[in-house]
Parts: sequence; structure tokens; C-alpha cells
Amino acid sequence: MPGIGQSGASAAPHDDGLGVIISLPPELSAELSARRAFYAGPDAAVVPPHITLVSGMASHSWEEAAAHVRKVAAAGQPFALSLSGTGTFEPVSPVVYLNVAAGAQACTTLHGKLLAGPVEHLLEFDFHPHLTIAHDLDDEAMARAKTEMAGFEAEFQVNSIGLFDYVSGGWALREELKLGEQRKR
Repeated sequence: MPGIGQSGASAAPHDDGLGVIISLPPELSAELSARRAFYAGPDAAVVPPHITLVSGMASHSWEEAAAHVRKVAAAGQPFALSLSGTGTFEPVSPVVYLNVAAGAQACTTLHGKLLAGPVEHLLEFDFHPHLTIAHDLDDEAMARAKTEMAGFEAEFQVNSIGLFDYVSGGWALREELKLGEQRKR
């Protein structure tokens, strides 16, 4: 069931969609893409593993929202992030995820600052930083993902956030914004 955002808009992506994510280092991304494909099949690897900070839309104009995201990134600071073990949103939502341990508060702070401007998060659930490893799969695949990934651990430095635009039926990276760095125009 799709969520409803503050404006009453559907959580389903639409043409004024805006997303902000934390990408993973290439080797970690490849490893987790392979695990996701193992649980859900090759189509699961279409969307690279990431940590969503905002999945929503611009409250007014897309450019105004993008300018706000740039300001938040410029005011932010790089931070260490660790993934450790699994969690689930079941029975509310059929999702198995990797826990964000170190860096969870930094993610929550960024999320809050992003929403303090003309950016709207369109999910019906409270923000919980995580990396989805399996979702909407049969019970056996979900249980296998939760069990097999329970001992997973990884650490990396978050130096930037990705600003995405929903265009032509898919998400496209518009800008990779370095944390703590003023843009030169």
C-alpha cells in the first residue's frame, strides 16, 4: 500500500519526484547487489544498494528543492557509517534490511535538515536509516536473507549525498554533493 506524504501526495514516484541517498563504495555495492540478486533474482540488482535519506518530491519547484539539498550538503560534514546485522519491518512491511549502526544519528540529522526546507518525504513510515537487502519476497527467501546476512558487517566513510530526479519513469542522478563543501558556480 503506498504511503501518503504531508501534502497528501502518493508515495509512488512521479515526475516531480526528488530523492536523496547515500551511495556505497563500489566494492561494497557490488557485493550487496550480488546478495540481493541471490535472494530475489537478477531484477533485484537494477537499483543499486543505497541508504535513502529522502524519497519524495519538491514542495514547490524542483530547482528550489535542489538548492535546499545543496545547502544542507554544504553545511554537513563527512561521517563514518557502519552496517551491522539485519532487521525487519515485518509484519508491517515485508522488508529485511541491514542495520545502520555508526552513522545512524548523522543520517537522521541529514533527513531532518532536508525536510526543514521545500522537500517532502512521501513514505507512510517514520524515518529509519537502513539498507534494504530483501523485500516483497516469499517467506523462505525473506527468512534466508535475514539469517544469512545477520553476521554481515561493513564500514565506510560518507563524503557525499546523491540528489536524484524522477524522469521518464526512472530515477536519475542529478548531482553528487560533497558534504561540507561549498559549490563553485
